Amino acid sequence: MRNPYEVLGVAKSADEAQVKSAFRKLAKKLHPDANKHDPKAASRFAELNAAYEILGDDKKRKAFDNGEIDGEGKPRFRGFEGFGGQPGGGQGGPNFESFSFGTDGFQRGGAGGGRGGFEDILRDVFGGLGGAQRARGRGGRSAQFEPDDFVQEAPPARDLEATLTISLEDAAQGATKRLHLPTGKDVDVKIPAGITSGQQIRLKGQGYASPWGGSAPGDARITITIAPHPLFSVDGSDLRLDLPITLYEAVLGGKVRVPTLDGAVELAIPPNTNGGRTFRLRGKGLSAKSGHGDLLATVRIVLPEKADDELKELMRAWRDNKSYDPRNNQG
Repeated sequence: MRNPYEVLGVAKSADEAQVKSAFRKLAKKLHPDANKHDPKAASRFAELNAAYEILGDDKKRKAFDNGEIDGEGKPRFRGFEGFGGQPGGGQGGPNFESFSFGTDGFQRGGAGGGRGGFEDILRDVFGGLGGAQRARGRGGRSAQFEPDDFVQEAPPARDLEATLTISLEDAAQGATKRLHLPTGKDVDVKIPAGITSGQQIRLKGQGYASPWGGSAPGDARITITIAPHPLFSVDGSDLRLDLPITLYEAVLGGKVRVPTLDGAVELAIPPNTNGGRTFRLRGKGLSAKSGHGDLLATVRIVLPEKADDELKELMRAWRDNKSYDPRNNQG
């Protein structure tokens, strides 16, 4: 994926508000519903959501800036640490030693010693794995090991953790999404309708296998994240929407079209509707155990973009002849 800063079109110094503003602007422009005849619209919108998931999260943004994760949020390989230069080891290279095996077991020879030698590496490895293991060294610079020194219980298989970002439409209606796991596998994840952000989907047997075998692989636990939507916000199983209407629609009433996740519907605005009034469209929210949530549309009265002299004159006459105080109960 491209650099998230390039996807959102913001500078690396952009603050949280600038990142959010850039996302909202692009989300409205690139949303698949606004580009139904563009076959690449969905992939561009997914890339935009992935970029915002990183830059909109302070911890993930710092991790990306520090080179700890890539543009897809996956950890970057940073190499093996601890193999820097050591005394007597040349120009910054590791200090290797030679070993022989005879009647006295393993014998260490050659130059070296100190941390970083084979003996110390063995001690670190076997000391860190746990279980019944021993790496016994005898006699100063000479380390001897017996066959039973390397008895090791096989470590168990482990579950893996992964995240999957989906659109609000996918969360509401259900979908099947392809996901690349840290194990290198690509799997299909079935998204049930009504899933919410933070919920997990468990894929049996898709986790890490035991490196020594002998047990079934662990599971993959997929945490779902719902990408921000340019129009709707999630409130439990309900959806919320700001519904802009004109001044004359607020005064005279009228029918307006309201977007929902499954197509626009008509809503009757009664005369003399105040800004901030919320209308409930039943069953137009997200599915839940108890049925479907609702869509809560809050009216926002929007004036014309350009000043209108006739409207100004009308308002002056109204002010002078029919004034009223909506704040009289506020003291």
